[in-house]
This record gives sequence, structure tokens and C-alpha cells, in this order.
Amino acid sequence: MYIQIEPESNIPIYEQVRNSIMEGIVRGDVKPGDVLPSVRSLAGDLGVNMHTVNKSYHELERKGVIRIVPKSGAVICERHVGDVPTERVAELSQDLRPLIVEALVAGMSEKDVQALVQSIMIKVKEE
Repeated sequence: MYIQIEPESNIPIYEQVRNSIMEGIVRGDVKPGDVLPSVRSLAGDLGVNMHTVNKSYHELERKGVIRIVPKSGAVICERHVGDVPTERVAELSQDLRPLIVEALVAGMSEKDVQALVQSIMIKVKEE
């Protein structure tokens, strides 16, 4: 799995790490049951603070993406397509709402927003 950090980005590094891991899952670079590198190891490889990677891992665990097993590491959880808990769907809706509203205020049509989402999904899977 390849994780690229952009220090000049407005996106916090822990979010960049988290997002890269999730994109790796979508592309199939990491699969359910795979063990992620230790916090110390990944922090060293990326040249970032261990607390940054630790925060990423704990956020992924909170989202149900990984399971942190003491002394074994962080394990990718099984994905059940179409079986997303209602509270997780509500959380995602809350996170997406401001972005969709911003796109509509910027002048995009509903069709344009849907096309943009579709194109992002395709790009994530291909990269």
C-alpha cells in the first residue's frame, strides 16, 4: 500500500494517512484480514510523528474500517457491501451535506454533482 503525504496540503496529515488507507482498501491494495504496519513503523516510513499515525488508526477504528488488536496490530475489517448501519449512513450524510450544498451554491446542477461523485468513485478505484 502506497501512502503519500503532502506536507503543504491544507488537509491534516492524520487525515491524509486515514484517507490513503481507505483508498487502498477500495482499490484492493489491502484486503480484509490484512495487518497494517505498526504505528511506529508507518510513522518512520512516512517521516511523521507516531501520534499522527496513532490518531489515524484510532479514527479508522471508530469508523469500523480497522480493528486494533493489542500486540497484533491493526487489522482491516471485512466490508459488507450494502450492509451499512443506519447511524453510519447518517454520519456520512452529515459529512457530505455541506460539500453538496457548496457545489450547488457554486452553480453546479444536481446532474453535475452526481456526475462528479461518479467520476471521483471511478478515479479512486483506478489510482
